[in-house]
Amino acid sequence: MKKVRVRYAPSPTGFLHIGNARTALFDYLVAKHHGGDFVLRIEDTDIERNVEGGEESQLYFLNWLGIVPDESPDKPKPEYAPYRQMERLEIYNEYVEKLLASGDAYKCYCTTEELDEDYKRQVAAGHQSTRYSRTCLHLDDETKQRYETEQRPYSVRLRVPTDATYTFNDMVRGEISFESKDIGDWVIVKSNGIPTYNFAVVIDDHLMEISHVFRGEEHISNTPKQMMLYEMFGWDIPLFGHMTLIVNENGKKLSKRDNSVMQYISQYKDQGYLPEAMFNFMALLGWSPKGEKELFTHEELIAEFSEDRLSKAPSMFDVTKLTWMNHQYLKEKEDGEWLSFVRPFAEAAHDLTNKDEAWIEKCLLLFKEQLQYGAEIGSLIEPYFVEPELTDSEKEVLEWETTPVVAQAFLNNLPESWDVDSLKEAFNAAKTESGLKGKPLFMGLRVSATHQTHGPDLMSALYLLGRDVVEKRLNEYINKI
Repeated sequence: MKKVRVRYAPSPTGFLHIGNARTALFDYLVAKHHGGDFVLRIEDTDIERNVEGGEESQLYFLNWLGIVPDESPDKPKPEYAPYRQMERLEIYNEYVEKLLASGDAYKCYCTTEELDEDYKRQVAAGHQSTRYSRTCLHLDDETKQRYETEQRPYSVRLRVPTDATYTFNDMVRGEISFESKDIGDWVIVKSNGIPTYNFAVVIDDHLMEISHVFRGEEHISNTPKQMMLYEMFGWDIPLFGHMTLIVNENGKKLSKRDNSVMQYISQYKDQGYLPEAMFNFMALLGWSPKGEKELFTHEELIAEFSEDRLSKAPSMFDVTKLTWMNHQYLKEKEDGEWLSFVRPFAEAAHDLTNKDEAWIEKCLLLFKEQLQYGAEIGSLIEPYFVEPELTDSEKEVLEWETTPVVAQAFLNNLPESWDVDSLKEAFNAAKTESGLKGKPLFMGLRVSATHQTHGPDLMSALYLLGRDVVEKRLNEYINKI
């Protein structure tokens, strides 16, 4: 059986986008599930859109996610190299010449202005769609020679077969067909000598022995063009699968202009989302495992993944679900590993230099069960470093008629020895003195002393705030009443 080889072929145009990362992940899972190779190829022929460092950024964030290529520009196999399209131009030229020699392609000398006029005439004539009218296919030899002598710029077009049907069994959507009459002769080499995507990708996929092509649904219309080339060269056609759209919470296609959700993997890394959580979450964007299980290890996803469980319906990018998933992964970390992960986010938010190391660790670990993503630690520990701005819900608690009662009662019973056990005794004494219990007691003291409606164990929080801060806050609150 032919070895499974799947490629992810990004353009080096910037950071790794959510949609591209999902494509790379599915490519990776297909390859690894079948014991095959995951290949990273760089499609850098769109020179104007290429960004310096774009290739390195793509590779860095793929590796961060755990989507590690078996082959790439920096891990080449000699029989398939090079892995950047701009380094493969001589290879493409060889196959262009074959198509020109066989009559399956021809030079087109039409200028942009001439093409625009032609398309306008077609629209004016009532054509539903426009296509190239094959002006240059029918040029006589004398005209061709004159254009060559003038060194008139030209592109190369594929001579699309007439009355042909191109049908493929999409691994996600089932059977899909296209008629050649709806396509028209398309450009395989631009006038600058650089091949177009649909031409280069076929040459690359064949020579690199790619067996499965998984990509976004926007590529469905490219498939018949690519199938034409496979047939003209007499090559085996790979299996195609087109993944559904990723949509936002409003059901609209997730686009790079959508500000309702972070768009790039780098943003999630910067916010303190774990790569294993991102890997798990994205695997469920368009694929469903058997059963109700949602949390999977890297190895479990490889073992469970199968193409027949890919969804035909759009997948919603649910940030709430991702955050929940990240929370689960964070909670499972050992204290030392958790602290190492969270510490940089705490240092970015607050000055820790004057704090005792043991105090810092205790303060951070207070929030281990609560922390959903790394950057959240800044707001969670804020009351231990500065006087935070009160939210409306916190102000509401301070306006309860019972809150000053419990605050005063706790002040009356402040312990001399400032430790958790002594604070518990003081709390019980304040409970007896105030006659309060339940929410008025707990919430009243929490908000008046910590300035938070939610948080970790209250006695531990009071201990870390210290006697001076707790006494100051309670006195200031009571004096304002």
